[in-house]
Amino acid sequence: MLASRDLGQGLRQIDLSVPGVYCGTCITTIEACLKRLPEVERARVNLSSKRVSIVWREEVADVRTDPGILAKAVASTGYDTHLFTSAEDASDELRNQLIRAVGLTGFAAANIMLLSVSVWSGADASTRDMFHWISALIAAPALIYGGRFFYQSAYRALKHGRTNMDVPIALAITLSYAVSVWETMHSGSHAWFDATVSLLFFLLIGRTLDHVMRDRARSAVAGLARLSPRGAMVLLNGGAREYRAIAELVPGDTILVAAGERVPVDGVIIAGTSDLDMSIVNGESATRIVQPGESIQAGTLNLTGPLTIRATALARESFLAEIIGLMEAAEGGRARYRRLADRASQYYSPVVHLLALISFIAWGVFGGDWKQAMLIAIAVLIITCPCALGLAVPVVQVVAAGELFKNGVMVKDGSAMERLAEADTVLFDKTGTLTLGEPRLLDMADVPDDALRLAAGLAANSRHPLSQALYGSARGALPVFDAVSEIPGCGVEARTDKGIYRLGNRRFCCPTEVPRPDGDTASEVVLSLEGEEVACFRFEDQTRPGTCETIKTLQGFGFSAEIVSGDRPSAVEALAGKLGLASWHGGFAPADKARRCEELAAESCKVLMVGDGINDAPALAAAHVSIAPASAADIGRQAADFVFVREDLRSVAFAVDISRRAGRLIRQNFALAIGYNIIAVPIALAGLATPMIAAIAMSTSSIIVVTNALRLSGFERKATRKLERQDVEIGMASGAQIA
Repeated sequence: MLASRDLGQGLRQIDLSVPGVYCGTCITTIEACLKRLPEVERARVNLSSKRVSIVWREEVADVRTDPGILAKAVASTGYDTHLFTSAEDASDELRNQLIRAVGLTGFAAANIMLLSVSVWSGADASTRDMFHWISALIAAPALIYGGRFFYQSAYRALKHGRTNMDVPIALAITLSYAVSVWETMHSGSHAWFDATVSLLFFLLIGRTLDHVMRDRARSAVAGLARLSPRGAMVLLNGGAREYRAIAELVPGDTILVAAGERVPVDGVIIAGTSDLDMSIVNGESATRIVQPGESIQAGTLNLTGPLTIRATALARESFLAEIIGLMEAAEGGRARYRRLADRASQYYSPVVHLLALISFIAWGVFGGDWKQAMLIAIAVLIITCPCALGLAVPVVQVVAAGELFKNGVMVKDGSAMERLAEADTVLFDKTGTLTLGEPRLLDMADVPDDALRLAAGLAANSRHPLSQALYGSARGALPVFDAVSEIPGCGVEARTDKGIYRLGNRRFCCPTEVPRPDGDTASEVVLSLEGEEVACFRFEDQTRPGTCETIKTLQGFGFSAEIVSGDRPSAVEALAGKLGLASWHGGFAPADKARRCEELAAESCKVLMVGDGINDAPALAAAHVSIAPASAADIGRQAADFVFVREDLRSVAFAVDISRRAGRLIRQNFALAIGYNIIAVPIALAGLATPMIAAIAMSTSSIIVVTNALRLSGFERKATRKLERQDVEIGMASGAQIA
């Protein structure tokens, strides 16, 4: 029985390694095979990590599913498969093999070219034949060693009754070499060993470039994975210590984290004080002092003092694992543009074979030279290789996802970037999104201590920023409530002997109270007993850095912006006026936010929702595309398409800009790939391209597509410098105001 993990509700997941995948056709073949199985709920192939993640129902028609059947299904498509382990990222043997093959074929091509110079210079027949035989001997091992990548792939495809892009490539190489040997055996004046090996050389360069580009995507994920330690020291009952692998840590374990070590899993500090490097969480270089009672995330670095923490999550469910999952999903998404490229690749082999056959028959019948007809057919097979088309989408999305990651934004999949590029309307939540979600309690002198402790005891059961601020403001022992429930968008409710206590907005806590005139701009939390107000707590919050700049930038992109918040209308109106937004909505429940997204969608608007709380999750899911800060509640991060880790809201505008530029580059790459074929195919059919020229043209088109995609990297550096200049200007303006 292969190892798998339980997802709940009768679903399980297994990750299998499929090292043989390298193109869209491979992905389509495997996913289509798995989706035909009745027990499979979904299957996703990640081209960068060469992994297929399969989610299946544990029991179908009262029959328990053996995951070994899933592995056999993948193997039936012709791809070797085994259980995926993270250790596979440590050594990239395939890259090393490709580099060695490029070196060998390049050396062989150079030597055969040198021998060909003598032939082209008019050597006598015996010398020419000798050089041809030497070239054949040099070319043979190069074709065997360098061509095995294409031969093995083509053989597996044909063995299972299908074709892929390597079938015509293998056919072109073999035919070109065979025709050259035939010419040499019959003392022909021309042989094409140089073109054959050069073709293989350029093909391997293209395959290596593709692999290296995907390795760049894997490097970010692998770098994150290295932030997680292999294990941790666990404190056992009685004071004994035991070192455990990170996979063996479970919630409730008491873990010792020495200075200089990274936190292995999410947890709560139970002893010790230290400085923590939180850059993986918030993207900031400034350290944070942590004390007992505070939560810390996996992957953060303990700098100065030992800490004792209690684990609150498994390693695979911790913050770091979630970020790694987002990065892996970003490259593996089946975006619309990629689906178009995959669909085009499916028809590639039949069309190319048909074109090559037509050219062979036409030139043979009407030209009378079957040898020339064969060479033209070979050139057609080579020049129509869809490497550029296959790279058009993934290379851009890999680069874009990498640039977003370097700027503190994680994206779930390529389709999210496409949808973000289409967005034209943005809805902002207020607390925790436009503001930092770190409110300060006002007028504490007017609040009775008993009421404050009572409210803080209730607030301990909520992650809402106002509740957290209230909890942090209390001193002394707090009451503990047994029957507590949180109502998203409303507040917290607890049943006690005295009656029902409620902590939240006034409408929820005091439903029978006559509405008051709403003129106060401060946020408030009400504590009530059986619907009667006990105390009212007022808070003020700071605007998130970069908020004004972000709204202006988005409006410059053509966005219309509005605020949708569960806070009181007066507080929302005050913030909207400060930010220059004419459209705002206060007192919105979660269903109201989702309904607003649907209303705008009915008006043909593409809505971008930016929110952070549990009450924002329905709207995040209902919007065309969504973004949440890393400080958001778990359900909010899971519902969002993007997650940004920095406090600065300009990450939102940056994500929009990168996504739009990525969309333009993808369309440009499609145009380049299609334009190349429109020009190159007629030239090959007309007999104006030799196999060698065809190989150079095909490889050049791939390099152009990759180079075009890398322009995003240059944009990222310019954008970073621009943001840095804006930071300086903001700092100078703030200093002038203080002075």
